[in-house]
Amino acid sequence: MSNDKPLGRGLGRFYKKYAFTLWVLVAVAASMSHPAAFRSWFGADLKVLIVPLIQVITFGMGTTLSGKDFRNVLTMPWPVFIGVALQFLIMPLVGYAIAMTFGFPPEVAAGIILIGSVSSGVASNVMTYLAGGNVPLSVTITSATTLLSPFVTPFWMKTLAGRLVPVDFVAMMLSIFNMIIIPIIAGLLAHRLLYGAKERVNPVLLPAISAPVFLVLAGAAAATPIVWWGHLGVLKNGVLMGFLLLGLTALVKLVMIGLKGPANWMDKALPVISMAGICLIIAIITAQSRDQLLSVGPLLILAAAVHNGTGYGLGYAGARLARLDESACRAVAMEVGMQNGGMASGIAIDVLKSTSAALAPAIFGPWMNVSGSLLAGWWRRRPVPPRPGDLASKEGAR
Repeated sequence: MSNDKPLGRGLGRFYKKYAFTLWVLVAVAASMSHPAAFRSWFGADLKVLIVPLIQVITFGMGTTLSGKDFRNVLTMPWPVFIGVALQFLIMPLVGYAIAMTFGFPPEVAAGIILIGSVSSGVASNVMTYLAGGNVPLSVTITSATTLLSPFVTPFWMKTLAGRLVPVDFVAMMLSIFNMIIIPIIAGLLAHRLLYGAKERVNPVLLPAISAPVFLVLAGAAAATPIVWWGHLGVLKNGVLMGFLLLGLTALVKLVMIGLKGPANWMDKALPVISMAGICLIIAIITAQSRDQLLSVGPLLILAAAVHNGTGYGLGYAGARLARLDESACRAVAMEVGMQNGGMASGIAIDVLKSTSAALAPAIFGPWMNVSGSLLAGWWRRRPVPPRPGDLASKEGAR
């Protein structure tokens, strides 16, 4: 019996650490063996769920941010600049080189360039924390690259992938605003008004008042003729989803207050919702392109490993050359190596209209989480040495 408890704890720690990866593998296995179950439900093509799912996941990302994360750009401009520059220079060019070298079909190659051209992913913040890196810097770089992505991602796709697939710069820019920027703004509002440490209005009255208002506004947005939106019509769904998510957050908060539920309910719920959403996205994409995945899957896994590993290595080396300290170098390496697979999947489906282009994000995403966990564990066993200034301050305190 004494041996069972350590074994149980060990299995528990293993599951907690790799739960997301395990569920992704389950989703891939299920969609490969029963693709019809993830292609359509009741006659509706499940591809229509991908963008709304990404909006929900991105809303969750927004609720973890605050104004401080953006003000950090002013307090540490050089490390942020280095991280953003390395992210948007290394990964698109390495993606292009891999796509051309491996000789993938045009749409699959475009997907590899796409995953290299998007912003860094939120998972990099968690991996930076586990690696003993500079977490505020990691969060700030993620925020900065996300805000720049509507302009930088279409530029690189037009420049590098324009000869492989048709790329509409404006359509891609608006799609990123619709999927990423608007839900993040809604999440920031939810954090500031409904959930933050300093709530702006009485916590009992705000949900009761705001939920109906948000729902009414969402209904008005949905009812507005698309011609009124003009070229911004693609943003309509993002605005609608933002209102609905704000209203839903307010309603859940009201229920939690009434039931005296945990104050950190959002911290517990959103990771589960995000994990489920990502798994469903990967399952849908895998099912849609099952036959092609069987032929190029092993090569795509190799491409993911090369792309991801090169990002870690060159990100760390570039930060070292820029004379950043060890904790900042680890943060930059994670930021450069780990991409926003959800954004890439959404663009592939929503703008490129290609499930083949979405294959690379579907493969690269799980791989990045596995490699990031391994690298973070390796760094965690090698604590960041204290800086000379820190030692001096400790001596002075004595």
